[in-house]
Amino acid sequence: MNAIPRLLIHGASGRMGLALLRLAAARDDLNVVAAVSRKSPAQRVVDGVPQFAASELSGVPEFDVAIDFSLPEGFDPVLALCAQRGSALVSGTTGLSSEQNRAIEAASQRIAVVWAANYSLGVAVLAELVRRAAAALPAWDCDIVEAHHTRKLDAPSGTALHLGQAVAIGSGRDPHYASLRAGDIVGEHTVQFASAGERLELIHRATNRDIFARGALEAALKVVRQAPGRYGLAELMFPNL
Repeated sequence: MNAIPRLLIHGASGRMGLALLRLAAARDDLNVVAAVSRKSPAQRVVDGVPQFAASELSGVPEFDVAIDFSLPEGFDPVLALCAQRGSALVSGTTGLSSEQNRAIEAASQRIAVVWAANYSLGVAVLAELVRRAAAALPAWDCDIVEAHHTRKLDAPSGTALHLGQAVAIGSGRDPHYASLRAGDIVGEHTVQFASAGERLELIHRATNRDIFARGALEAALKVVRQAPGRYGLAELMFPNL
């Protein structure tokens, strides 16, 4: 691997892909060698970054790690390419099938892979704190309240469900969920534990969507130096948590 990891951004024309390109350009610890989008690019090079269509994926230059925020139908080719070339993969593509998850497990025998529904580093820490609180307070009621902008269709959010899994792992019980859709809220998640006479609340508020792209870039820097395997975001970023 080069001293400065070579990065491929897959799903480059999406909201996350554009944020990744913008933020990576301001860093000197990553070198973006290719940007891949579903459609054929209008320009072959934009701001010094070679542009490729998804149909041209096999022809991209060598890279050390790929960040993928695409669609389920675009996930298989980038996973296969990473496995073929021995490159690490960071993916935030949601809606993957059980078969695709099995493919991740198979690929993780050859390459380092991290997949997460949310790349906020704060949420990664929150999930571990929630698991610990649930384990310490297994008899307490637990509710997860999430709030997002009015355009978000799924409810509860994927992050709320992820936090709910942490509750279930810690206490063996499932929480109750409540969802709010209002204005332009980027994302807020409150995990409340309640018993007679007291409540404990753990809260994360996102005020800028760039946090997700920053988290993915940090994950790419970490995972590119790892041995083959499948890594969770908290495990990767905060091994001593």
